[in-house]
Amino acid sequence: MAYSDFTLAELKTRFHLSVDEASNLFADTPEADLPPALAETLARYLPLAVNVNTEKARSELIIAPVLVEFKLLHRDRVSVFSGIEFTVDEAAGLKGRCDYILARNPEQLALTTPVCVLVEAKNENIVAGIPQCLAEMVAAQKFNAQQKLPESTISGAVTTGMLWRFLRLDGTKAAVDVVEYPIQWPRKIFGILTAIALV
Repeated sequence: MAYSDFTLAELKTRFHLSVDEASNLFADTPEADLPPALAETLARYLPLAVNVNTEKARSELIIAPVLVEFKLLHRDRVSVFSGIEFTVDEAAGLKGRCDYILARNPEQLALTTPVCVLVEAKNENIVAGIPQCLAEMVAAQKFNAQQKLPESTISGAVTTGMLWRFLRLDGTKAAVDVVEYPIQWPRKIFGILTAIALV
C-alpha cells in the first residue's frame, strides 16, 4: 500500500482519525502580498495553463511557481521539496513519493521538519485526492515524532493548480476546509501558505 492507495475509511480505521468536513478553516486568515515576480508569472502563465489544460501544465505553470516564489520570499525560514521519496512507516502503508512538501526549515539538502504536504489532484478531482493528502499528513506527523520534534499541526492541500483545498491535522483530528480557493485569489492562497508555514 502507498499513500495514493488509501481510502478515507481505511485512514479512519488504521490511524483512528476523525474527519471534520464542515469547517471554514481559513476564513479569518488575511491575504498576503504577492512577490512582483509571482504576480507577473501568473499573469503570463495562467492563460497557457488553462488552454493546455493538463495536469503537467498546471503543475509546471501554476503550482510550482507559487511554491518556488513562496520559498524565495521566505528563504531563511522554509524549504520546498518536489517529487521526493517519503517513506516513513512502510508497514503502515505510509510510503511513496510526495508531489510537494513545505518544511519549516530553510535547509534544502534534506527534509527535516515537514509542515505541509501538497497533492496534485488527478483528473481534476480534488475530493479523490483528499485520502492521499491525509495519508501524507499522517506520515509527516509521524516523521516529526520520530525526529523528537514538538507535536504541531500538520497542514495539507489538494490542488488542481486552478483550485486549492486545504486540510489540517491535529493529533487524530483532521479537518477538510469547506472552501476551494481559485488561483484567481492568489493573495488569499499566499496568505494561507504564510499562516501554515510561518506561524
